[in-house]
Amino acid sequence: MSDQIKFIVDSLNKEPFRKNYNLITFDSLEPMQLLQVLSDVLAEIDPKQLVDLREEMPEQTAKRMLSLLGILKYKPSGNATDMSTFRQGLVIGSKPVIYPVLHWLLQRTNELKKRAYLARFLIKLEVPSEFLQDETVADTNKQYEELMEAFKTLHKEYEQLKASGFSTAEIRKDISAMEEEKDQLIKRVEHLKKRVETAQNYQWMLKIARQLRVEKEREEYLAQQKQEQKNQINEINTEINQLIEKKMMRNEPIEGKLSLYRQQASIISRKKEAKAEELQEAKEKLASLEREASLKRNQTREFDGTEVLKGDEFKRYVSKLRSKSTVFKKKHQIIAELKAEFGLLQRTEELLKQRHENIQQQLQTMEEKKGISGYSYTQEELERVSALKSEVDEMKGRTLDDMSEMVKKLNSLVSEKKSALASVIKELRQLRQKCQELTQECDEKKSQYDSCAAGLESNRSKLEQEVRRLREECLQEESRYHYTNCMIKNLEVQLRRATDEMKAYISSDQQEKRKAIREQYTKNIAEQENLGKKLREKQKVVRESHGPNMKQAKMWRDLQQLMECKKQCFLKQQSQTSIGQVIQEGGEDRLIL
Repeated sequence: MSDQIKFIVDSLNKEPFRKNYNLITFDSLEPMQLLQVLSDVLAEIDPKQLVDLREEMPEQTAKRMLSLLGILKYKPSGNATDMSTFRQGLVIGSKPVIYPVLHWLLQRTNELKKRAYLARFLIKLEVPSEFLQDETVADTNKQYEELMEAFKTLHKEYEQLKASGFSTAEIRKDISAMEEEKDQLIKRVEHLKKRVETAQNYQWMLKIARQLRVEKEREEYLAQQKQEQKNQINEINTEINQLIEKKMMRNEPIEGKLSLYRQQASIISRKKEAKAEELQEAKEKLASLEREASLKRNQTREFDGTEVLKGDEFKRYVSKLRSKSTVFKKKHQIIAELKAEFGLLQRTEELLKQRHENIQQQLQTMEEKKGISGYSYTQEELERVSALKSEVDEMKGRTLDDMSEMVKKLNSLVSEKKSALASVIKELRQLRQKCQELTQECDEKKSQYDSCAAGLESNRSKLEQEVRRLREECLQEESRYHYTNCMIKNLEVQLRRATDEMKAYISSDQQEKRKAIREQYTKNIAEQENLGKKLREKQKVVRESHGPNMKQAKMWRDLQQLMECKKQCFLKQQSQTSIGQVIQEGGEDRLIL
């Protein structure tokens, strides 16, 4: 209990209550003050509960709180006896009753707010069945139920949207992505403008394209208006047909039903005519699209002098491009091999230079070892050293000659390879430029193809839906046709019966007349009229004898009551005789108690 009170006090001291209680002050509250605290908590859940208890009767307070707690589905612990104790404790402000309620409410305030809000719209008002017999009340109750279901659906959608809401970071990310896409589109438009500005009749073509876009928008707007008008015409036809059907239903049965079938047949014929008109419009639209495609092809031919490749021509162009790509790959491989050979020669040259440097170092080492014996060398040493030097110089000269000759050969080989590859490199550059142009053109054509394919796909889906709808209508019309045939056969049977009835009615044969349904119904009507006459006479007799009979019945009831009273007196007298004494005085028997 102490933990419960502590939680209640902490919750009441926070927003939005801000009561500034402690355990002692809260526990010392009067019953009226405690009830006011409970009312304030309930008012936070449902604003309608904001009431000053000093201005409200105790019975109304208890009723209001019990009603809201029932809506919030609060279940006090205990059985039915404890329920009565709970109600009584709520009226008098008992702490053992109020504290658990406050603890339960403050634990789930947000959840209970939502439940109280939904309860205002989802608690159904029960209308007595006798009131629903009124058409206006029944329609209003039906509309009320439909609105309740609509509210449930909308609230579910609202909760789903609230649960799956985008964060500000995601929105900023989307905005930045859209801005980047906008910049890319602006750059692409500028690039396209630069490409188109070099073409002839640039302004005229731009004007024509602008007019084409305006006309397409106008065509879409007119098509939308046309569809709206068709829908209105169809709605009006439906209303007219319904009115005609109602009018015919009020006429003679046979003629009315036949007229109904005629009307349905005329409706079907009108639908067929409408479908034929739609087919004609689709054909006209296809022809206009073909004309527009041919116009686009002509404009493309005038723009760059080439025609749009189609079918086999495009395949041949792709195969030619592939062959050129193969040649390019081979040339590229040859260049890579030459580069590898040139690298190998460079490595050889570096090794020779390093070897020459090593020989020089060895020579210096030998001079240091052999030539330092004072300030002068002996002649033998000098000759040997000079001989060694001449030999080394000769070897060095041969090595340098070999290296220069090798370098010349390499340079001549490189120049030959360069001259041989010059034409290939030039062609490769042209092919590379052409490849870039073709790649860009391929991307543009692919985007056009994707847009066209998407449009055709959407048209195909629309046509499939239309075909599906028409098939369903066809099945409906077939079933209606079979139903109509059955009804016609039924009507033929009824007509034949009516004809037989007419023949029997106008026949001179009395035996045949008696078989007529009209005669049988006339006989039944006469019998019922006689029976009604007898019942009215009987009712008159009953009404006349009602007063005397009621009086006689009352007399019999009084007689029965009198006899019952005598019976009771007799029984009482018998019981008194059994406990009394009989004393004879003067020849008379007396009962003495």
